[in-house]
Amino acid sequence: MAGETDEEVERRRGSAEQNHTEQYGIVDPDRIIKNPLQFQWTLWYQEPDKNKSWGDNLNEVATVGVVEDFWRLYNHIKSPSDLKTECDCSLFEQGIRPMWDDEKNFRGGRWVINVPRQQHHELDKYWLDTILCRIGEVFDNPEEICGAVVNIRQKTDEIAIWTSTVMNRDAPMPEKP
Repeated sequence: MAGETDEEVERRRGSAEQNHTEQYGIVDPDRIIKNPLQFQWTLWYQEPDKNKSWGDNLNEVATVGVVEDFWRLYNHIKSPSDLKTECDCSLFEQGIRPMWDDEKNFRGGRWVINVPRQQHHELDKYWLDTILCRIGEVFDNPEEICGAVVNIRQKTDEIAIWTSTVMNRDAPMPEKP
């Protein structure tokens, strides 16, 4: 409108956009507040192919750095109980590959939870609890935990928490309430 200041034009435009959003339920992605994670996390998937080396079978799926992106990713991938036998799924801090040759894992160790096949239906819950504890910084020394791996095997599935140092046996223990 003639004679309006830039501020008045912007206010009117914002009001029109708000009315449009309310009327049609459209959300402007630039106006959504996201909740950052302490670190960025990379999801890895490995399905064995005898024609490739172990490292070549390792596939980087996605990296997330905010809570909303983590849930978006998690809700659109297969659950561990739906993966084929001999497949692995890993969630590691960005920049750390889920392999012992990685500099961060080289002197590390792992804590393993064995899940017998008769409890395979519980695997998804155990896996989700494990990765939420890691990305949620529940552990006493979170900087010593590199990531977590779920291995789907014929007789017993495994969930492992990988640590950067094998000598610190208390590193992966959750905080006491």
